[in-house]
Amino acid sequence: MSGDNQRFKDQVAVVTGAAEGIGRHLAERLAGEGARVVIIDRQAALLESCAAEIPGADWQVVDISDDTEVCAAFKAIMAECGRIDIVVNCAGIVGPNARKVTEVEVGEFDEVYAVNLRGSFLVTKYALQHMEERNYGRILLFASIAGKEGNAGMSAYSSTKAGVIGLVKSAGKDFSETGITVNAIAPAVIRTGMVEALDQWQVDYMTEKIPMKRCGTLDEVAALSCWIVSPEASFTTGAVFDLSGGRATY
Repeated sequence: MSGDNQRFKDQVAVVTGAAEGIGRHLAERLAGEGARVVIIDRQAALLESCAAEIPGADWQVVDISDDTEVCAAFKAIMAECGRIDIVVNCAGIVGPNARKVTEVEVGEFDEVYAVNLRGSFLVTKYALQHMEERNYGRILLFASIAGKEGNAGMSAYSSTKAGVIGLVKSAGKDFSETGITVNAIAPAVIRTGMVEALDQWQVDYMTEKIPMKRCGTLDEVAALSCWIVSPEASFTTGAVFDLSGGRATY
């Protein structure tokens, strides 16, 4: 969305996992609504291409599972931009799918944990440290309906996304008496490159569980995300917003 809606004018928004998929689409919308966008990903070529298509975007190649890299990235953003108003962590990986938990190797599980949960923790930690200085901020993490209900064949993904939900609820309470909010979205299947790479059995399994019998769209994700990270969403923290076509039951 662009045009007259400039609700993020003069704000700095950091989006991780922004080289493609949800992160890229959200970064484009935030920029279209007036934000100065800093995009982060570990895929350098895709990230540079994305930055070229977003007016005024800055970009950094960062592995969000690496403590040193994440800490340095946020320090660099503060030095360059002087403020951080919005942080959206879209970076994530699916890992092993269409496989029982007994068929998942420890190294595979650890890789998913490092990006999905450890990465969410690091991004949240360092964002909060800088947001505290101005007593304002919006942090949005991406969980999943799999983190609430568990998907067969996706034990590593489901368990780490459940961890993201716990992280959001805890961090939101930690900063509930400030002007900073910490929330999450738990989507069902959104058609992205990450989903396209899944085993077809896994996609069919997840889609069949959605009462609307369709996938969500990137525009639908961006619309909800932009409200959550806007000044309007001032009385919501530690919350998990379902975007599931009716699948969520709690």
